[in-house]
Parts: sequence; C-alpha cells; structure tokens
Amino acid sequence: MKILRIPLVIVLVVLVGRAFDANARTETILYSFGSQPNDGYYPQAGLVQGSDGNFYGTTFFGGANGGGTVFRISPSGSYRSLYSFGSSPADGGEPSGLVQGSDGNFYGTSDGGTYGLGTVFRISPIGIETILYSFGTFNGDGYYPSGTGLVQGSDSNFYGLTYFGGTYGLGTVFRISPSGSYTILYSFGSQPNDGQNPNTGPIQGNDGNLYGATVRGGTYGLGTVFRISPIGIETILYSFGSSLNDGIYPVSELVQGSDGNFYGTTKAGGTSTDCDGGCGTVFRISPSGVETILYSLGSSPTDGQHPGGLVQGSDGNFYGMTFAGGMYGQGFTNDSDVGYGTLFRISPGGSYTNLHSFGSSPTDGQHPGGLLQGSDGNFYGTTGYGGANGDGTVFKLDVGLGPINTNCTYTLSATSVTLTAKGGAKTVSVKAKGTGCEWTAVSNDPFIRITSGGSGTGNGKVDFAVDGNTNTTALSGTMTIADQTVTVDQAAGGCTFKLSPKTGKIKAAGGSATVKVTPNFGDCAWTAVSNDSFITITDGGSGVGKGSISYTVAANANTTTLTGSITIGGQTFTVTQSGEK
Repeated sequence: MKILRIPLVIVLVVLVGRAFDANARTETILYSFGSQPNDGYYPQAGLVQGSDGNFYGTTFFGGANGGGTVFRISPSGSYRSLYSFGSSPADGGEPSGLVQGSDGNFYGTSDGGTYGLGTVFRISPIGIETILYSFGTFNGDGYYPSGTGLVQGSDSNFYGLTYFGGTYGLGTVFRISPSGSYTILYSFGSQPNDGQNPNTGPIQGNDGNLYGATVRGGTYGLGTVFRISPIGIETILYSFGSSLNDGIYPVSELVQGSDGNFYGTTKAGGTSTDCDGGCGTVFRISPSGVETILYSLGSSPTDGQHPGGLVQGSDGNFYGMTFAGGMYGQGFTNDSDVGYGTLFRISPGGSYTNLHSFGSSPTDGQHPGGLLQGSDGNFYGTTGYGGANGDGTVFKLDVGLGPINTNCTYTLSATSVTLTAKGGAKTVSVKAKGTGCEWTAVSNDPFIRITSGGSGTGNGKVDFAVDGNTNTTALSGTMTIADQTVTVDQAAGGCTFKLSPKTGKIKAAGGSATVKVTPNFGDCAWTAVSNDSFITITDGGSGVGKGSISYTVAANANTTTLTGSITIGGQTFTVTQSGEK
C-alpha cells in the first residue's frame, strides 16, 4: 500500500485549442515504458544519477512478476531493466525512489516484505537485490515506508519515514545501517499538535539534523514541517493552514537551498480557486520556522497544478514539476483541474516561469514524477503516463544550462588529522576551483561524527567531532570529503574513574551514603558490586558517564570494626563501620 502516490485520479476532462507555449524548451523522450516484454510501467518516482554517469530509477508496477522494477538508463537513452520485484513471497513490490550509497549500491523502500508492510532493500548496479529489513517485525514498528525513500546521513546510516505505525500509529522516523541494523528514532503523535503521516522522505540539513514534512497533523491538521536530531529529538517548525491562503498537505520532500533556507511545495492550498482546495504552493521556510509563500499554483489559465518536489539548479533557481495543469489534454480531477502537467522554474525570491507543458505530442509524457539535474546541466525525470505505449516515460529537458562541476578541483586544508585520547572537535576546509562545484562529506567510521558541512557548493568547511577513546588501543578511520580521503587517528585511551569520597565511613547504628563517579570520558560505562554482605547497593548499580551509587549498611551489633568494599568501575571503594561501644 502506498498513500497519495497517484493524486487526483477521479474524472477525465478534455480541453483543446490552447495556444503555443512561448516558454517551452527542448524536450527529448529517452524511453517509453512498455517497449519490451515484462517491462515496468508507471515510473512514479524520480531518478538518481549514479557515479557511473547513468541514471537509475524504479517503476511502481510491471516487470516479470508485476511488482515493479529497477532500471538503468544512459543520458542518451540506452535502457536496461535490472530487477523485477516479487521474485519471492517475502520480496518487496511497488518501490519508491533510489539513493546511491557511499558503497556504490542503491538503497530504497517498497511495499511487501515478510509481513506485507514494507521493506528496505539494497540493489547492486548489476541488479542483485537484498532485503535489509521487513517492517512490522515487532509490535509498535513503523509500516508503509513513505514516498521518496531514504537519505544517507553523514554517519553513513540511512534515514527514512513510515506513513503508519510507531507508538501512536501515526508514522515513524527510522535509521537503518547499510547492513540492516534498524532503530526507530521517533514516533509521530507523541506531543500535542504533532505531525502525522509523513508521505515523503527526509533530507539532512547542513547542520546534521533531519528535516521533513507530514501531510497531516499540526496545529490545524493540515500538515507540518519538522526537524529531528540524529538521536530522535523532534521540533515542529511550522504548521500549515495558519492563514487563509496558506499551502496545505505537503507531500514532497524539502530541499535546502544554497542560502540555508528550505524550499518545498504543498499539494493544495494557495490563492487559486481553480482547484478544489487550491492548486498548491511553493514555499520557503527558514531553519527557525519562518514560512513565506513564494507562489500559488493555478495563477494563470495554463499554469501548473499540484506540484511535486523541487531541485535547485546550477543557476541558483529551483526547478519542479506539477502533476496536472499546463496547456494540453486531459486532467485527473474532481472539479476543474486539467492538463498533463508542467515543468517550471522559480527563483528564491518567487519569480515563476512555466518551461514546458507535458502532452505536447501524442507520444509525450503525461503527469510527471520526480526531477533532477544531470551533470550535463540538463534536467531528467519521469512521467507516470504517456509515451509511445501509454505506460510512462523517461525524458530529458534542455533549459540552456551548461554542464555542472566542469573542471572542478578541490583542495582540503588537511588530509590527515590526529587527536588525543580525549577527542574533540576539528574542521577541514574545502577550497573549490571551478563553477558550480558541488561536494559531499561522509564519515566512513562510527567514531567520527560529521556535525555540519555534510555537503556544499564552492568553498566551505566540514566540522567533525570525535568522542573520548574508551578503548585501550588507538583508533584509525577515514572521511571522504570532495572525493578525497581524510584519515583520522586517535591515541589509545581507556576508562578511568574518580570516586568521591574515596572511602566510606559508617557509624555502628548503620546508615546510607552516596559515592559520586566521574569518568575521564563521558561514554565510559561502569558497574558497582558489593563485595561484603553487610553492604547493600540500593541505587546506581551501573551507568554511563557521570553518576552516583547509593548504598546502605545495617547496624553493627559487634564491638569490633567491620571493613568491606564495593568494586566501582574496576576500583575498590573501602567501607568501614564502627563497632558498638
């Protein structure tokens, strides 16, 4: 089951006789689905450009088993189906979009799986699939992973959302490692006016936090934008519906612009009355939660309606597509929504241009999905319908932008960093030479945490932190920054503990006392064990970092002094008790 994957499918309306689109650009259909036996169809998700220069994507339906496919297509249109879902009872189906991991494999989510509630899968560039996780494995698990799939964080783990499930049944944020180790970070509905039912994947901001949207919930029940830390602390940044013409129902992922703000779209709302509930909006929201409506869709007769996600182009503008609207053909509607959809450009300040109306020829695509800019500067995307066989297309649109990352070179301020056992925070500066030079930073080892600067364009910096080394051996790991390896070495450490007081003295009548434990590193674990029967530990038998141990000693009926001990973090804490006089 997927939620809101095929929007507005209710009634077909036909319009003819519209004028030529003066804003049209050069479009090329690279592939029409349904062109070969067992081909996929309805490619509702966007594409990802692999490190080999080819594009990879999924179809929601079709393939040898009917559960959808993973495919590869070159920039010139050479196409190959790599995998057909539904090859076993526990396999997934109806997949979302893909993300290429730092290991070169592709990762995504799907329906199906062992419990029929969704999967996380990995697939190699040659089509070898592995199911990493089946949702519904335990009571309170998330299920039905959301729309656009996963994002790989700077810690090398993948993060995603589920539409349902969790503690309150309203969806979850989860983390999963490349090997399949799975954790729920947050269950939606845990606070008043919380978001509900996220229908798209998260992104990682340049501050290291995750950002996303929920299609429901919030103060007005019409959706939210949220921030969540890598350890699961959530903040609602904005609740949609706060004004009469505000956008409502955000169903596409956010994108962080080069100015640090977040940009996104809502499926409905805005000022237009041509669509039931509004034709949608493009909005900007600051990291602190200040929202600005940049554009209301449906503002002209040939405008797009019901937008999807955005991508920032190499010229600094944002590009996106609408599912309906434009100049041509039929529309899926329950009122007057018409058209096969559009591709548009909008500046960070809100200047909006329709670049292409889909359906301009009998074999053109109809009702587009996701969009990305390729390394050649052209935009590539999919349409769920249309093409030579009516089963959807992959298209290329040239809007006049040149190749990006051309002749880019990067210089790092350091390619090796050495830290003491205490660890600390460090920075590696990136100096880029060239135009539109984009780079990423990824930690390849768990003890190295990138805290900001996980990606950038042009010059920038990568901040990272290393905790105290609790091991008695040295640590060595790497980061990959701008495709260069940075080695991080940390001296051997080990945990030691300071006890306060250093010994305990108890009167003959007995009593209670407390020992404070202070380790040299904040993540040092310790235990406390009584070595003598007259000493009872009442609280603090174990802990991590700073803590305390409470113990009691019964009355001493003997006339001689008792001596005993507690072992705390490997150290002996001596307790003496006076004898009865």
